[in-house]
Amino acid sequence: MSAMFRSLSGVNYRLWFAGALVSNIGTWMQRTAQDWIVLTVLTRNDAVAVGITMALQLGPQLLLVPWSGLIADRFDRRKLLMLTQALMAGLGAGLGVLVLLGVAELWHVYAFALALGVVSAIDAPARQAFVSELVSERDLPNAVALNSASFNAARLVGPAAAGVLTVAVGAGWVFLINAITFAATLVSLALLRRGELRASARAPRAKGQLLEGFRYVAGRPDIVAIMAAIFLVGTFGLNFAIFTATMARVEFGHGAGEFGLLSSVLAIGSVTGALLSARRERPQMRVVFISAAAFGISCAISAVMPNFTTFAISLVLVGFSSITLMTTANSVVQTTTEPLMRGRVMALYMAIFVGGTPLGAPVVGWVANQFGPRWALGVGAASGLAAAVVGLVWMIVSNDLRVRRHPGRRIRLVLSHSIGRAAGRAAAEEELAVEETLARRV
Repeated sequence: MSAMFRSLSGVNYRLWFAGALVSNIGTWMQRTAQDWIVLTVLTRNDAVAVGITMALQLGPQLLLVPWSGLIADRFDRRKLLMLTQALMAGLGAGLGVLVLLGVAELWHVYAFALALGVVSAIDAPARQAFVSELVSERDLPNAVALNSASFNAARLVGPAAAGVLTVAVGAGWVFLINAITFAATLVSLALLRRGELRASARAPRAKGQLLEGFRYVAGRPDIVAIMAAIFLVGTFGLNFAIFTATMARVEFGHGAGEFGLLSSVLAIGSVTGALLSARRERPQMRVVFISAAAFGISCAISAVMPNFTTFAISLVLVGFSSITLMTTANSVVQTTTEPLMRGRVMALYMAIFVGGTPLGAPVVGWVANQFGPRWALGVGAASGLAAAVVGLVWMIVSNDLRVRRHPGRRIRLVLSHSIGRAAGRAAAEEELAVEETLARRV
């Protein structure tokens, strides 16, 4: 099997991957239908309402981070995931019934979004950390990247299918279909060969456990820099539902089908970026910050596209740069964190990654309402460039990026690759291919 798909050589990971792919398609279908009915059925093109819905669904990850990470480290993750997946299926079915009966109101969507957010807050760190039980430590970066590829491959199918089904049979059936797709994950979890799982050590009961994850991260400046960059982009840049919905509806005057199409086009770049990340043997810090800069530039390009077609094409680059950023950052954090702390660190990572949305989504929605969708994309562009600046400052302060003058009239920028240095891993140095011939002989 090729290096890109090496994690699929294991039976357990194949089962997990297949179940997650089906479930992810349903998740993208529900997200698309939910955002669309909030924007066009329950309100009159109110981008702030879409932002509030996103905030309610993602906010609990920020509020529950001390408990969700500890739960992931203390309990059997397979059983925990079976519980959370079943609960999310029930919530999807409940909202679908309300919509089909024609009694759904905006506050209903808000309530279900909040409930789903609470369950997802428990599910996310357990799901992220569970991957380490399915593959070897060497294949963990590859498995993380393939998970991202699965999630974004589902985006190719889910939003487009949701757009068609919303027009054909209504959003209520989309929610019910999503509820059914959770069965795929539940079946895959039940079929796993438990004897082949790489069981990780469970965190013992002890005082101060709720804050232990914070203390661990505080002692890892490399992870702090990544989380700062992820917070900026996650809060103000990854509001794709607002960007694509308002651009499709307000800027170009299109409907649900075109809205779903934009999400699918975005996923083309995302899948490509995830698969290329899967080829890398070792995640690199510099890729995180370079892709953040690329994300900012690509959002700026999308903001000035003159028509629907050129805007859709530009989203490929947005998807590529954003998933490269997210996948590499996730891999760096997971592979350099002590196994006993992985659940708590990933809970904090996910809280920062998506928990900033309660702050950012309403702001981006307000910008879209007041100044137009193009300016909202401008906010996303600024977030990516700001994240790149964070990385540059970190590399300079930590002495990982410095100017070195060599004999022979050459200056080199040298990057010390310090992933895992705080965790006791050897640092490898690699020289950036940047040279400048001095004007005068030394």
